[in-house]
Formats: sequence, structure tokens, C-alpha cells
Amino acid sequence: MAKEIKKYTLALIGLYLLCYILPLGYRDLVIPDETRYAEIAREMIAGRDWIVPHLNGLRYFEKPVLGYWAHAASIMLFGENNFAVRFPSALAAGLSAFLIYLLVHKVYRKEDNKNNPLPVLATLIFLTTFEVLGIGNTAVLDSIFSFFLTASIALFFIASEATCKSAKEKQFLLLSGIFCGLAFLTKGFLAFAIPVIVITPYFIWQKRYKDLLRMSLIPLVSATIVSLPWSIAIYSKEPDFWRYFIWNEHIRRFMDKSAQHSSAFWVFLLISPATILPWTFLTPAAMRGIKMHIKDLDTATGRLARFCVCWLVLPFLFFSASKGKLITYILPCFPPFAVLLAFGLSEIPEKVKSRSFKLGVIFAGSLFLLILLAFTFLQLFGYHGFHPYSQSRKVLMVINSLLFFILFCGLCLKSQNSRSGVFLFVIAPLLLFFSAHFVVPDLTVEKKMPGVLLERNKQDIGQDTVLLSDSSTVSALCWYLKRNDVYLVESAGELDYGIKYTDSTKRMTDIESTASLINKNPGNVVLISKIKNIRRWKDRLPEPVYRDDNGSEGYMLWRY
Repeated sequence: MAKEIKKYTLALIGLYLLCYILPLGYRDLVIPDETRYAEIAREMIAGRDWIVPHLNGLRYFEKPVLGYWAHAASIMLFGENNFAVRFPSALAAGLSAFLIYLLVHKVYRKEDNKNNPLPVLATLIFLTTFEVLGIGNTAVLDSIFSFFLTASIALFFIASEATCKSAKEKQFLLLSGIFCGLAFLTKGFLAFAIPVIVITPYFIWQKRYKDLLRMSLIPLVSATIVSLPWSIAIYSKEPDFWRYFIWNEHIRRFMDKSAQHSSAFWVFLLISPATILPWTFLTPAAMRGIKMHIKDLDTATGRLARFCVCWLVLPFLFFSASKGKLITYILPCFPPFAVLLAFGLSEIPEKVKSRSFKLGVIFAGSLFLLILLAFTFLQLFGYHGFHPYSQSRKVLMVINSLLFFILFCGLCLKSQNSRSGVFLFVIAPLLLFFSAHFVVPDLTVEKKMPGVLLERNKQDIGQDTVLLSDSSTVSALCWYLKRNDVYLVESAGELDYGIKYTDSTKRMTDIESTASLINKNPGNVVLISKIKNIRRWKDRLPEPVYRDDNGSEGYMLWRY
């Protein structure tokens, strides 16, 4: 058994390096998220202002500062490149996986079962879900926030398993509070809300009412101490930060009907089967085992199963109740899902695979076979002239990845026991996950990646050139040209708050003012925008001397 655990652990490390680290720098940055976080970090370094976040030189108060610090540290370590921008998210995903391993391992070590493969399985499930992989390879703050939140919640559970009032309990409570404070510095008050709605029902379920009050003090104090220095510093430099942040990013986003990304309550429930792929297909096979663990009242594994139920269900309902919804919001629910699924799959008899397990694998293989056939047809014959790829290399990578998945589903069905079947299923999506970095569809490149266009033209753009941009492209323009003085044409978009300050209003121009600015700076103006905006503006702007674009659905550069 020990050799088998070592083999699985090495495979786990290899999976992480192959799918999360090695290909990170290949793809261009995607707007608006990746270029936004890259540029805010770059401006922090260039301006040496580590307190107030800025984007395009304008105040940007949508999040606290720690996520930007992480990106800035990565850029200082690796340079201004795609790998550095995405590395914090990938590292956070890896650290979250390590916490899952640590949590499950501690439970089984407590029960004198050190060589159980469940810690590795839970970790593998977490790293091979579609949402975790997608966010872990993208430069957004959600992966970092989820790691800090996972650490805070997991360490609190470990503390709850320690001897009452012992030094070990206090140490884990202290660490739980520190990570809670770090989560607050990444995304705000959700860092306090989520642990409360997880831990409180669990302690009530366990009838540990006095422990709940007693154990809350140390984390609360330590989280406050971690949060206070920057919270005071930002207030002293920008007193309006907390008003805007609390109202716009919390109250309005969670309660107001006009909240950004507003959606119905049931949206997360509808899309969640896609986010947990490919494990969606094996979840029914795990349900019986999960119920068995939950009913196991006298063991640490039973307590962890009940804790994970609270950790999965209650935050999921909380995010569903929010008016504003993005798929990234439910990322904190994935660690408990991975643990529960591992518990459930472990209860399938080792020498035989259950009917629901076999059906799940068959459905998975059949779905990916249909995807393969549909993709091949679309690539060969197109749809109203649309073909996913223009490069045969990408087509072959997609086809091979889908065939690889189908092949391993077949091997999974032929395996001699359930454990080997589950680990073969883990391997099935690996080629697809690795290839995803290299097979971004052509239309996505056009619509979301202006980097090639900007890199192609930046040698002809001087530091004194007047830069004009629409709101969606401005962060990319700043990042690739290393500028923070771009004029915004017609709309400020997400920079609407920052542009309202009296020292920034001149950076916003309507079409008439844009035309006047071009005429006042002959031979020294560049306009970059989505092509659909250029089409609306072209009759009201002077004729450029040079045009370039990255495709009919992408971006256009005009030089005057």
C-alpha cells in the first residue's frame, strides 16, 4: 500500500506541474480580467504606491490590495510576462490542493490509517475539475481568495479536533484567523461571512454550542490584527474607499436589483454540473458512500464529512441568493466537494464496480464521443462559414485529447477493481487539460486577446504618443505599452468611479472631443478599440493614415 501511495503522490505532483505550471506563459492575456490585474500590479511597482490600487492611473477601488500585491510580487520575481501574471492563481490552486491533502490525511492519521489513498484521491479530484483548472490557470483573484478561505476553514476544523483549550488548538485557531484576515485583504467581507455560515451550523449540528463561542475569539482577534494596518492606511490616503467598496462591492452586488452580472437564484444550480466535469458522472455513484460517512457519528471521518456538507451547501446557497453572479464565485465550494466525493467513491467495493459507477463512466465516454463527432463535423463543414480553428495543429490536439479521454474511459471500465478504475478516470482528462493552453479557438483570440495586435505595433508608438481607447481595451493597452495615461473614449466602463475625481475627469472624452484631440496632435495619436465601436465612430472621426486589426470580430488600431 505504501508504494501505491507514493506512486499516486508522484502522479499528483506531475499532474499539477503539467496542467497548471508548465504551460502558463503560452497564451496571450485575456481581457478584461487578466490584463486588469496585470496592469494594476505593474502600476503599483512603477508608481511605488502599495496602498492605493490604480488602473490607467485612475483610482480603482473594486477590491482590497493583497491580490494585487501577489501579482506584483510575481512580476518582480519572474518579469513582466504572461507566466508571472498567472502564477499566483496557479500557486493558490496548488496550495489549496495541499490543504485538502493535509486535512484528509490528518483525519486518517488520527484513526491510525496513514496509508489510505483518500488524501491523494481528494486532491486529484479537486485539481481535475473544470472550474478549478480554468480559474487556476487564469489571472483573477478568485483562486487566491479561495486558497485563503480554504486555509481558514480547514484549520478551524483541525483546531476543533484538537484537545479542548490545548496549545495545539490555540495554534490552529490563530492560523485560521490569520488566513481569514488575508482573505479579507483579497476580496473583503466575504472572508468573514463564509467561515461563519460554515462553522456555526456545523457546531450546532455537533451540539458544541459553548465551543463555538469559546473558539471564535482567537480567530476574530487575529483576523482583525492582520486586516487593520492596510485598512487604516487606505482610509488615511483615500477616505472614500470604504464607502464605495462596502456599498458597491457588497450591499449593491448582493442585494440590489441593478447589481452587476445579475442572475436568477437557480443559475449556479443549473451550471454546476458543467463546473465539476468530469466528476459530474461519478457523483451519483458516490452518494451512498457519502451518506454512510455522514451517519458515522463517532469517527473523525464522519465529523469531517458533516463539516464538508456545511462547507459545500451553505456557501453555495449564499452565493445563489446574491443578485450578482459569476461562475468564479462558487470556487470556495470545490474543496469540500472534492473531499465528499473522495469519501463516497472510497466506499465502492474494491473488487467490483457498482452499476452507477459503470454507467457514469459510460455516460462520460459517450458525451465526449459526441463532442468529438460534433467538433469534427463543425471543423470540416463549418456552420454559416464558421470553423473553430484555422490551424491543423490545433485541430489534431483537440481530436487527440478527446480520443485520449474516451480511451481511458474504456480502460476504466475494464479495470479489475474500483480503486484502479477511479484513478484511471483521473487520467482521462489530462491531455485535454494540458492541450487547453494551446488550442484557444480563433474567435476567442480575436475577441478577447488583443496582445498580438499591440505587440505588432508598439515599436511605432512613442512614449509621448497620445493614446485613445474604449473602456474594454484600456487595461490591455496600458499593460502592453507600459502606459497609464490613456484617454477613454465615450465610456469609462469599470473605471467609471475613478474618472469622476476632479484630477481625472480630463481623461474622459466624447466623440467630438476625441476628434478635436486628434486634430490638435497631428501625426502623434493612436486609437485602439473593438471594431464594433470603430464602426460607430468612423464617420465622426478624422481619416487615419494607418490601420491594423486582428480580425473582423476583434480590435482595430488607427494611427494618425
